[in-house]
Amino acid sequence: MDNSLDSALSRFFNYITVERGLSSNTLESYRRDLTCYTAYLQERDIHSPDQITIQILREYLSQFMKQQRSISSIKRYIAAIRHFHKFMLQDRITNVNPTEYLETPRGWHRLPKTLSFAEVETLLRQPGEDKPTGLRDGAMIELLYATGLRVSELIRLKPGNINLEAGFVIALGKGGKERIVPMGEYALEKVKRYIERTRPALLKGRTSPHVFVSTWGRGMTRQAFWTIIKKYARLAGIDREVSPHTLRHSFATHLLERGADLRSVQMMLGHADTSTTQIYTHINRERLRKIHAECHPRP
Repeated sequence: MDNSLDSALSRFFNYITVERGLSSNTLESYRRDLTCYTAYLQERDIHSPDQITIQILREYLSQFMKQQRSISSIKRYIAAIRHFHKFMLQDRITNVNPTEYLETPRGWHRLPKTLSFAEVETLLRQPGEDKPTGLRDGAMIELLYATGLRVSELIRLKPGNINLEAGFVIALGKGGKERIVPMGEYALEKVKRYIERTRPALLKGRTSPHVFVSTWGRGMTRQAFWTIIKKYARLAGIDREVSPHTLRHSFATHLLERGADLRSVQMMLGHADTSTTQIYTHINRERLRKIHAECHPRP
């Protein structure tokens, strides 16, 4: 059996593509990160998994820390490398797994950025309704905040994924897993008006499998929607970075602040387990500390 790094990487990519059912974005991320990782190893004349030590892993990751890469990026590199080494161990390509001793970088639990409820309301008021694009943008932003969908899930929505009678959406999440999320009255009204009036005006007799379309009648792209969010954030006077994911974080945080249980929020977000959702409880604790420090007579 060929136990070289190149062979192991090829077998790993085949495994995650065929057996795991990961999304195309996740597959591309794994491919990019692990190709860079193995190239680094081979530059140092390391061609077998048995040659990789914890010290080599630390040296590889330290370069990203020096480059001041974001903690979320470093977390992604580590997750890909862990998965690769775990696969090689299970597939008997190697008998060692150096990632077992790999430390978590400082700042791992950096809190996600969120908007206050007042900021969200101001943002939602920005899209004008005098143009079809304004009605579409308003419906997309309202739906994103109402459901906590990922931007990839939002732009992939098809008409059959939205039940206007019952008021819920069927989101297709990571690994092709479906989940049902209620959308609320405000989002329901805006999405209904968009589908019944605005979408036909944008399509101009054309057809599209997607709910949200551009002025050319094509499905909305991630990049285009990022630009839309940033434009309305500027109009709302929000002077910090706002992305579609900011609204997802705000959705989860505001639910928990108003008494929602963690398990329900986990299900609506489509997290595999509550450990991922747990980060939002840290946000609540940080805000409580801030309020206590600002308001208590003896902080």
